[in-house]
Amino acid sequence: MTIAQIESESFLNPLGPPGVKSADPCVMVIFGATGDLTSRKLIPALYNLALGGQLPINFACVGFARRDKSNDDFRHDMEVAIQEFSRTKPVDEKVWKDFKEKLFYHRSEFDQDEGYDSLASLLKKLDATFGTKGNRLYYLSTQPSFFPLIIEKLDQHHLIYDSSKVNDKWSRVIIEKPFGRDLESAEALQKDILLHLHEDQIYRIDHYLGKETVQNLLTFRFSNPIFESIWNNNHIENVQITVAEDIGIGTRGRLWEEAGMLRDIVQNHMMQLLTLVAMEPPASFKANPIRDEKVKVMQAVRPFSEKNMEEFIQRGQYAPGFIKGEPVKGYREEENVSKTSSIETYVSLKLFIDNWRWNGVPFFLRAGKRLPKRSTEIAITFKPAPGFLFDEQLEPNVLVIRIQPDEGISLKMNCKVPGLNAPIQPVKMDFQYGSYFGSKPPEAYERLLCDGMSGDSTLFAREDEVLASWKLFDPVLKYWEKSPPHDFPNYASGTWGPKSSEEMLAKTGNKWRTL
Repeated sequence: MTIAQIESESFLNPLGPPGVKSADPCVMVIFGATGDLTSRKLIPALYNLALGGQLPINFACVGFARRDKSNDDFRHDMEVAIQEFSRTKPVDEKVWKDFKEKLFYHRSEFDQDEGYDSLASLLKKLDATFGTKGNRLYYLSTQPSFFPLIIEKLDQHHLIYDSSKVNDKWSRVIIEKPFGRDLESAEALQKDILLHLHEDQIYRIDHYLGKETVQNLLTFRFSNPIFESIWNNNHIENVQITVAEDIGIGTRGRLWEEAGMLRDIVQNHMMQLLTLVAMEPPASFKANPIRDEKVKVMQAVRPFSEKNMEEFIQRGQYAPGFIKGEPVKGYREEENVSKTSSIETYVSLKLFIDNWRWNGVPFFLRAGKRLPKRSTEIAITFKPAPGFLFDEQLEPNVLVIRIQPDEGISLKMNCKVPGLNAPIQPVKMDFQYGSYFGSKPPEAYERLLCDGMSGDSTLFAREDEVLASWKLFDPVLKYWEKSPPHDFPNYASGTWGPKSSEEMLAKTGNKWRTL
């Protein structure tokens, strides 16, 4: 595939290049609009789309929640949120003045029929006022237990259209993670949702896929033959994917006790990164060909079994320690957490992808809370050159794709130090998005909301992706339920995880990268 072909596809950033499908007129309804996600991410993202001229002119947004608020109250709260959380500051008063007139608040319980009837009346008024043509984008920013109920009520009150019969307007539903908490619940949720929606109306969001560096992975791989030609087991020693956070679970104690790191990060975010690194070239950069290849990767991952569980996956929980010189609590001392909790805050695993490209190459994944620094990266370590020409041991070449922070790409190689009889030492070529392009990349939710309004599902998870991931990790969850850990907490805050994680790699002659 040539660069020209790649640039013609909609996978490249739709927020800029001409000729890419633009966002349609619509009303966006946010369920759970008084929650943190709305104020921290969704409304700032919509404001920045408006600031950049990417939000449809014919647009309105309705916040649907259970608290009592007026339109003015909601607008004031969102203005405060934009001032605090927008990536662009200060707030442009002219843009805000126009944008706030498109924000509305609708108070109702999620199970209240009268609330959906009055919502239908409000949406018709907004269609007439803003010319939104009956198009609807529903964003479910609620507890997952409300997903089936809200979708059922929307259907009962004719707020969802049958996409096989209606083609002059559309309705789509964006569903926040987690999509189920295991394979059985994910299958049940999918079954419930399909009673009211077609698969092409369901947009399962994973905000990692909206990050600029993640989007660039396929372009980087398939438009640069110098890398794609060696992207296989002949040249690659191992792949490491790290999602490290220095923060704890904060006020999310109740939620975390129900989730844990495997459900919250590994099963969705990390597996999406894995599939983008490991997938074969798609037939095109349209949604389904890309997702077809991602599913093939999921299906090729070697399954876990009880016999090899301890060899291939490790878990941990943080104890008290120090972050940036400041003392911090252990997980069991956090608010709304059991004093004897066995929920994991750290997971590391060794995966093998049993296909021709990756046969024998270990993929090492780790994700943890209260680690020394915040960093998300993909590191590809290439096999070392034969050492008979050199006296000293050479460092392997390592290609690092930094997802956050300091988005960019670096390549470590070996060079001779200037001078007579000088040694060889590793040096790094480093590309940073911010310094090269001179601007901060858009927030992930900006891209994803724009794609939702334009009907581009490329960066959203399809049913078979989600179920394939749950199928892989369901045995792990069942094993952990039967075999609670006896050494929790097993790593101090401010360290890189439990000793068992280091030992898992050492058995294969590898070690975790120093970040």
